Amino acid sequence: MRPTRQLPQQKSMKPRRMRRRRRPAPEIPDPTGSGRPVVLQILPSLVSGGVERGTVEVARALRAAGGTAIVASSGGPMVKQLRRAGVKHVTLPLKSKNPLTMWANVKKLMALITKHQVDIVHARSRAPAWSAYRAAQETGVHFITTFHAAYGHASGVKRAYNSVMAKGDLVIAVSDFISRHIVNHYEVNPHRLRTIPRGVDINQFHPDRVGAKRVKNLVQDWAVPTDMPVIVLPGRVSRIKGHHILIEALALVGREDLTVLMVGDTSDKPKYAKELEKLIERHQLNWRVRLVGPCDDMAAVYSMADLIVCPSLVPEGFGRTVAEAMAMGRPVITTDLGAPPELVAHGETGWVVPAGEPEALADAIARTLALPPHLLTEMGQRAISHIHDRYTREHMCNATLALYDELLVASLYDDGIQPAFLD
Repeated sequence: MRPTRQLPQQKSMKPRRMRRRRRPAPEIPDPTGSGRPVVLQILPSLVSGGVERGTVEVARALRAAGGTAIVASSGGPMVKQLRRAGVKHVTLPLKSKNPLTMWANVKKLMALITKHQVDIVHARSRAPAWSAYRAAQETGVHFITTFHAAYGHASGVKRAYNSVMAKGDLVIAVSDFISRHIVNHYEVNPHRLRTIPRGVDINQFHPDRVGAKRVKNLVQDWAVPTDMPVIVLPGRVSRIKGHHILIEALALVGREDLTVLMVGDTSDKPKYAKELEKLIERHQLNWRVRLVGPCDDMAAVYSMADLIVCPSLVPEGFGRTVAEAMAMGRPVITTDLGAPPELVAHGETGWVVPAGEPEALADAIARTLALPPHLLTEMGQRAISHIHDRYTREHMCNATLALYDELLVASLYDDGIQPAFLD
């Protein structure tokens, strides 16, 4: 936990005036886990994605550490994961942006906070955050937020809507890029800002944990040739992910001994998927480039690949696919936007190229595939070490729980009495 000397002077860190009777103050929390708070995490839904995965992981970690975890959302398939972990889920229409529904959610959240004696409300998305913010104010509990993306802020209305994510007693940024974005565009005292990167489950994404049978099944299902390099572009099929840039780059590379798999859902952007098919045909890449759809076993996909390409055309808040591929020991080519350059050390664990430039991407592809096997192996080992050093699920959960404890401890001290970490 980093020093926070100025925290006591920040209004947001002082104990709030409670509108309900306080429970007797517990003993100073033991850093091993006793005295952990009751935390209510709030997000729109639990369907899929990095936000949802992080919510589930933190809830599990808090419960395992002796705290009480509650999650409120509009529901989804991932609710089952919470229930299996013994975490309470409350279904509310938090996905709605209707002002009347959002106002009704305030009352429901206030009742939930009071019923379960919640200490901290943790909001992870803008629409539900507005309801959560007001409910936290009315009940006098701590309110924190996680900034997952660089939200658009071109208009005053948009910026005002986004601003709720900067109103937390503490504000979490999922990368240094997001931290800079918050400081540059919103009024957040630096002492209230924490950077906690998303984490990779290294029990799942590790080359030693993927058996040969899983890879063989994919090779057979997708009819992947075993006598040529395999390039994978992971992620949903959307223009902002740069699939068309990769196709243009492959045409420039000019190699026929490549298999390129675009692994991701096409259902949301069917017109773009058809556009890609036409572009593949135009460059006569039909036998080399394929859209294979989504896959539930991405660890096996990365294991099968020789190179991962993530040519995003917009700034990514973190870069989950980049981190997962690196955890699997695979060289990665990414663009110079957003957080992925924080993950990829150019020339050491992969390559960072200008976004939207097929020529630069083609050069990086050719350069990587020309490396001898032992250098590719060394690059992969450096990538694994980098992820293990900072970007694991355990690091994310431990840092988040430490932040919860920071708020809980700070709220126990009145009249100038401070815990050691504030000295």
